[in-house]
Amino acid sequence: MGERTRSVLTIIHTHEAGTLIEGTARGDGSAAVLKEQRWRWSRNLGAWYVPQSRDRRPKHHVIRPTVAALEAAGFTVTIELDERTRSAAEVDAARTERANDRAAALDAKADRKAADADAAWSKHLHDVDRLPEGGEPIKVGHHSEGRHRKALDRAWSSMGKSVEANEAAEEAERRAKIAASANGARHNPVTVANRIEKLQADERRMQRRITEQTYSYEHGYQDATPEKQAARAEALAPHLAELRDQIEFWESVRAEQIASGQATDYGRHNVAKGDAVRVRGTWYVVARCNAKTVAVETQYSWTDKTPWHEVQDHRTSAQLEEARAKKAAAEVA
Repeated sequence: MGERTRSVLTIIHTHEAGTLIEGTARGDGSAAVLKEQRWRWSRNLGAWYVPQSRDRRPKHHVIRPTVAALEAAGFTVTIELDERTRSAAEVDAARTERANDRAAALDAKADRKAADADAAWSKHLHDVDRLPEGGEPIKVGHHSEGRHRKALDRAWSSMGKSVEANEAAEEAERRAKIAASANGARHNPVTVANRIEKLQADERRMQRRITEQTYSYEHGYQDATPEKQAARAEALAPHLAELRDQIEFWESVRAEQIASGQATDYGRHNVAKGDAVRVRGTWYVVARCNAKTVAVETQYSWTDKTPWHEVQDHRTSAQLEEARAKKAAAEVA
């Protein structure tokens, strides 16, 4: 018999759907190769996918070795990669919609599990009611012995099923609550500010890659030539454009949060040394105002620093003196 013909596989990537592979079939040998290359199977999609590839550019460092491994296993592989990206606003809107859908589905599942738990408990109570009254012991050798033992087994079994159903209902409710809070967590003011700082750091790091030195064993470190810098800038231009779009979007989100009072806007422009700030529910005296952080006094010989966006409230030194004076007057009176 001739060698089994392998199917043609197609690796597809879009910014919206991520990286998927089409043409696989159960038992064709592709699963072992894809698992080795860190792909995962999705029951919802009915396809293998690259983890964390949705809303991102193609992961060529994953795709290239996957193609080589599949071809080595006898498959013919074609590639369809769409390098275009969606705007950060579109990505966030899609994530919000998916999170809402997931929360609704898990909430419905929690309701079903709760109903199952109630039904299991009712079944257990019904089985208990069928036991002899007053905890009557089994009459060994009596004609009722078999019936009595079966009734006890049913009550014990339904108790176990009731406990399992209740635990499943509690787990479903826990997951539903987590899913319901997903959008709020992603748009938490502190999280948004941290995300902006990370994106800005990524942008600076990518800018440095354009001008960073090159290294060779013969000549050591050397400045990149203008031609090399131009080639790097061209290769990184799409990535920088995507980062800047994300920064612009999240800065607009933060600006809206500040305008609506959801987020604070403290910094050197409105806080001075000697003032008091509230961080994570505790008030501290300001020791120093930095560009991105505020240093506060502690009971020790050093100060603690925290980002400005984590400051929850503020009192000027004059307000502190006024509060101390009122407290002293109240104690005298």
